[in-house]
Amino acid sequence: MHIGSGKNNKLLYYLRGFAREAVPDGIFRRRLRRALASVEDRPDRDYIFDRVNYYCRLEVPTELPATAPTLGEHSRKGAPSVYYFDTKEYTRWFDPRLRWEHRFGDVTFVPEVPAIVKSRPIGGDNANSVLLNLDKVRHFTFLKDTVPFREKSDRAVFRGHIGGKPHRRRFMEMYYGSEVCDCGIIPSGPGFPAEWLRPKISLWEHLRYKFVMALEGNDVASNLKWIMSSASLAVMPKPKYETWFMEGRLEPGRHYVEIRDDYSDLPEKIAYYSAHPEAAEEIIRCAHEYVGQFFDRRRERLIALSVLDKYFRMTGQTSGSTGSEVKM
Repeated sequence: MHIGSGKNNKLLYYLRGFAREAVPDGIFRRRLRRALASVEDRPDRDYIFDRVNYYCRLEVPTELPATAPTLGEHSRKGAPSVYYFDTKEYTRWFDPRLRWEHRFGDVTFVPEVPAIVKSRPIGGDNANSVLLNLDKVRHFTFLKDTVPFREKSDRAVFRGHIGGKPHRRRFMEMYYGSEVCDCGIIPSGPGFPAEWLRPKISLWEHLRYKFVMALEGNDVASNLKWIMSSASLAVMPKPKYETWFMEGRLEPGRHYVEIRDDYSDLPEKIAYYSAHPEAAEEIIRCAHEYVGQFFDRRRERLIALSVLDKYFRMTGQTSGSTGSEVKM
């Protein structure tokens, strides 16, 4: 029996954030050059730089506007708290005189200047959208599911807000009350049929079903990470947005079950994978392999620091082999 909702503990997250604040930034700045240089001697060097270049696609030097704030000006007053803690965890390693731009929140556009973001469009020229792992207490949740796929219900499940999300409303209109999907919404404002409302259920309760809908919200589907770490299948149309999780690298039929943008083939996909559990289990195996790459905390930190290092170099503010020499 699982206790709790399955979500990350926000209180513990904030306690860790405040504990980090007690350590002087200078300690981290003195360690930066050595930390960045250590990547060269690692056996996974190429893997690290591949991800760094995926997150920061800046290849042409681009200056920031003179109005860009400095790292030293960054404070809890100027940003939502989770975005403050998640950026400060890494920016504190760098010279506070360095300038940056950021766009916090659910970002679905490409900024006009290079900026740190949580999310970006997958398609097109998105080089100005430089990804860091932000709002990770909400988005980076993983579960240890002990119920095998074959022992779960042959249905999909969907719970979520649909206010301001017409694509989610369309899904509810198609599948509410059907045998295909156990659908329900949590309070999403006025204008929705009362019968659609359902109490919240824990992440563990979602995993009683073989299929869990991962429908994008304002940007990405925030439940995708924990679904892919479970023994259920993530079901979704091809994603349009991505985060640190690199949703743009997910392969349909390998990491998740892809359905059409109009959701019309959901019954067909559920029937197929219910009848072919070995195919479903292979997707689950590949999904577990994919999420496993994010479990090495030290490596994730090196990647994040290297992303910022490249950002400052490509915006013409630092030089040197590790980018840690500040141009003034």
